Amino acid sequence: MNKIVLATRLEAYVGLRSFSSKLLIVTPSLVAAIQLLLAKITETGQESRDNLLGRSNVSDEFSINAYGYFVDGLSTGLTILGLLLVSLAAYSFSYDRDIGSVRHLIIRGISRTTVIIGKLIYIHLLALASIITLVLSSYFLSGNLWDFGPIVEDGFELISEAEIRSEIELGLRLALLPLPAAIGFGVLISVLTQSATQALSTAIGLTLTIDVFKSTLGDLAYYHYANFQPSLLDQSYLKDVSRLVRGYSDVLVDERFLDFNLWVPLPTAIIFIVLTLIAVQRIKL
Repeated sequence: MNKIVLATRLEAYVGLRSFSSKLLIVTPSLVAAIQLLLAKITETGQESRDNLLGRSNVSDEFSINAYGYFVDGLSTGLTILGLLLVSLAAYSFSYDRDIGSVRHLIIRGISRTTVIIGKLIYIHLLALASIITLVLSSYFLSGNLWDFGPIVEDGFELISEAEIRSEIELGLRLALLPLPAAIGFGVLISVLTQSATQALSTAIGLTLTIDVFKSTLGDLAYYHYANFQPSLLDQSYLKDVSRLVRGYSDVLVDERFLDFNLWVPLPTAIIFIVLTLIAVQRIKL
């Protein structure tokens, strides 16, 4: 246990002084903030144009609820975070192996398994910091640009704020479950490839390829963690939550999808980590 703590502290000491770690924490929040600001600018421009043309400006009370934009910010930020986590995880071990850091740690008595565990812990802590920053910044900005409140139509409350918050909490929890699997996948690629450049290109390439073709997998997609993760071609439950919290009634929730979302990502992460720990014992440093 002391060796794991030491490996994690060494990883954090080096990592927190690197640009990549700071990028991972800040970038998802920045991208989400830009999206929210652009949405507000577009909305304001549309209202001004309607006023100039003398059109009746009847705003859709559903769409302008701040909760909907808050979820949009979360979805965008988590998409960016997923790509950054895979990239950082793929780069982590392979880069240290390239420059000889892993061999130096082993000489100091830290095993290969401990090195991997230290990296996994550190990357998960970075992910947690990034998620907290994203949630707080998106919530604050959404609340300042729009108004939080229940969904009301003709004076009748369709969806209460408590129900909206419950849906957002569920959507966020389900969206976060695949992230450990994404990290495990990246570290596995990092161990199996021959260089940091190869690891990075392979991890990003495979992640984007899976995202593009996951819709063609049919029922097999239910068994892949990436199907439940916010992405460029988003099929996650968080996408449905964005419409649910705006009051749209045409959202069909697939209970089977939710069930698979709950139990597929964690076993997948464990499989990736076990394969990584086996593979790292067999490679030449």
